[in-house]
Amino acid sequence: MHYPFETVERRWQERWAEQGLYKVDPNSTKPKYYVLDMFPYPSGAGLHMGHPEGYTATDIVSRFKRMSGFNVLHPMGFDAFGLPTERYSMTTGIHPAVATAQNVETYTRQLNMFGFDYDWTRVVNTTKPEYYKWTQWMFLKIYNSWYDDAAQRARPIHELPIPSMLTTEVEIEAYKDQHRLAFIAHSPVNWCEALGTVLANEEVDEWKEKGYTVERRQMRQWMLRITAYADRLLTDLETVDWPSSTKDMQRHWIGKSQGAVIHFALPNSTNTIEVFTTRPDTLFGATYMVLAPEHPLVDTLTTTDAFKHTVQEYIQAASLKSDLERTELNKEKTGVFIGSYAVNPATGEQVQVWIADYVLAHYGTGAIMAVPGHDARDFDFATEYSLPIVRVVTHEGSEPESPLPQVQYGVSVNSENSEISLNGLSTKDAQENIITWISGKGLGSRKIQFRLRDWLFSRQRYWGEPIPIMFFEDGTKRCLDEDELPLVLPEVSEYKPAGTGESPLATVDSWVNFVDTKTGKQARFETNTMPQWAGSCWYYLRYCDPHNNEIFCSENAEEYWMGRQGVDLYVGGGEHAVLHLLYARFWHKVLFDYGLVKSSEPFHKLFHQGLILGTDGRKMSKSLGNSVNPDIAVAEFGADALRLYEMFMGPLEASKPWNTNGVEGISRFLDRVWRLVVGEDGEVSAALQNIECTPEQDRVLHYTIKKTAEDIEALSLNTSVAQFMIFVNEFTTAAVRPRLAVEAFLQCLAPFAPHITAELWNRLGYTESIHVSAFPSYDEAKLTLDNVEIVVQVNSKIRGKVLVSTTATNEEMESEARADASVIKHIGEQQVRKVIVVPGKLVNFIVG
Repeated sequence: MHYPFETVERRWQERWAEQGLYKVDPNSTKPKYYVLDMFPYPSGAGLHMGHPEGYTATDIVSRFKRMSGFNVLHPMGFDAFGLPTERYSMTTGIHPAVATAQNVETYTRQLNMFGFDYDWTRVVNTTKPEYYKWTQWMFLKIYNSWYDDAAQRARPIHELPIPSMLTTEVEIEAYKDQHRLAFIAHSPVNWCEALGTVLANEEVDEWKEKGYTVERRQMRQWMLRITAYADRLLTDLETVDWPSSTKDMQRHWIGKSQGAVIHFALPNSTNTIEVFTTRPDTLFGATYMVLAPEHPLVDTLTTTDAFKHTVQEYIQAASLKSDLERTELNKEKTGVFIGSYAVNPATGEQVQVWIADYVLAHYGTGAIMAVPGHDARDFDFATEYSLPIVRVVTHEGSEPESPLPQVQYGVSVNSENSEISLNGLSTKDAQENIITWISGKGLGSRKIQFRLRDWLFSRQRYWGEPIPIMFFEDGTKRCLDEDELPLVLPEVSEYKPAGTGESPLATVDSWVNFVDTKTGKQARFETNTMPQWAGSCWYYLRYCDPHNNEIFCSENAEEYWMGRQGVDLYVGGGEHAVLHLLYARFWHKVLFDYGLVKSSEPFHKLFHQGLILGTDGRKMSKSLGNSVNPDIAVAEFGADALRLYEMFMGPLEASKPWNTNGVEGISRFLDRVWRLVVGEDGEVSAALQNIECTPEQDRVLHYTIKKTAEDIEALSLNTSVAQFMIFVNEFTTAAVRPRLAVEAFLQCLAPFAPHITAELWNRLGYTESIHVSAFPSYDEAKLTLDNVEIVVQVNSKIRGKVLVSTTATNEEMESEARADASVIKHIGEQQVRKVIVVPGKLVNFIVG
């Protein structure tokens, strides 16, 4: 008798939908639990078997919490704006909205095929105007804010103190624009001419691998001032339950450094080159300077036509490299001398000014003082170009000098002028002294620097949220009022880039050439759209109150579902460890500053599931040809078998290769579960009776209950499946099975395999779903046995089993074994030459 998943699973999925079994009760008095999957992008390729792993894990948690008495929110939706869909529309002529709807339909069908307990009445889709109305509303909240450093929070822009010398409206508006949390800047970006859009840093390698050329280019862009929140983003990591590796990645990305800003004078110029350094104690060892190729002073400081030609060639080559390529530690260092010199403020010596691509314009000041004696990159560069290398730090005490570069702290040497000497000072003391000196001379100051850059927030695409700002011919602008939202994308028939560095919206006359009804001015809307990150910054809030037309989420709904800590459990891939999580945290903190959310962090507990690899050991991907189609796999084995297999493959956080043979094994296990309850005649098995468990059965049952609950809480789901197998092995061999024990087992298995357990529960006569029944409790006293069954051997062959006390001594075990009739028969008159006793396991008589 096999588990007939072909009919059972579809029937229960339809029944759950009809009953609204998983519909969330917004007025429940139960304690809440909010478990969330990372927002999927609905690609045309649909799901492969790598996708459901995390979804299955959250589904297990959700079902367990519901059975444990919680009101559970486990929603699903779609992060559906983005470049892939726009590219698809360019090549097929199918409108992005139509393509997106088709993709969402495919994803929804496949997700339902696994029996996930999503409340589909709460689904959100970032491309729906009723959703992105609130994305635009939040953007305007950010736009109309400035950051008050003293109060450490965002405040309305109309509360910004305006300097008294600014009197005209133009001056005042320009000052406000300089302080807004959303602002326009000309910034170096990753520009792809063929795609006609800016790419985020993390997108560059993907599109280069597809054959596209990406270059760095200065362009007009919208930016969000996430840097204002750098300290809070760093400090509040201590308040969340996240993997330490993810916290470390965020700390590194934010990159808080303490050091000094130092100004290097330029001969015959009022300009200076400003650098930030964490090692101001090495100032005497700065023997040359390096600017980023994009640094604004490069053109001014490039002295002759000969230099200019070489410099321009180098700048062009650098523009085609990604930040990762430029800063890779083991790459060959390249650079060009631009013909100018700067003055080291400590030594008074002139040092050469170079450009090199390992210095980035958007990190620090875009310029460094190169100290080759004490920095590995500078040392390699100086060695390559025969530039001076000076030791200014040595070991403490009498230790011999280490070979250069010496990057560790030590004692300053060769570091004095007529006004200050650092010689003999420890690195820490030398840093304090040199900062005091440069500050007193007006040459610099102490500074805390962050690696974090402001968020580049605009894309030159059609398929994205419109930015609700209009610009007038007279140079002024206005943001839309709430009653004008949402600003809806116009219908277009062409999605190709404008060819001017602008999005396709720049070619839509009604978008860029209209009269504003509120001011009567000739106007054009912003032609850039928001990045895909925008909608995914706050979707978890919309799930709390998805149909509210008055606000993105009511105060009561937000307070109930989010509480003071945020989402209870957030599960998703480690590839989002930095940017999505960082952007969402920033967005949330702005809302927190305005009292729109009660928690300072959006996600309390975070877990990253590992990858499901193809059989070739590589990441499962349709492009690599190693993906497993879930439609085919479910048709062959059933959803419950695939769910259990993906949980059984190994620790949830580990990467595991797919093996179809493993699914077949799980399928056979479910057949055995089926036969625990159903006989050959298709009715409830006669072996299932209302009897008491044996002590060993009791121990296995209560341990299974205890382990399942603890494993789900810890997301150690593979070991629960192993325990299920132990239970089935123990109870299958019993001629008569205790019905209550089997029922409790089905309740343990239910979160993992919802279809088979729903069917068996129903066949046992229950009318209420097993998925709303109470999860069983265990008795600690029954986890240990008073007696244990041991094996008795004669000459290492099993001859019987006897029951002994769990506290029996070796002598008592031997005595009980000798009294067994089968043992007496096989020993007979033979001499017992040796007795081997394994406490609690066996007694072996060696005779002859």
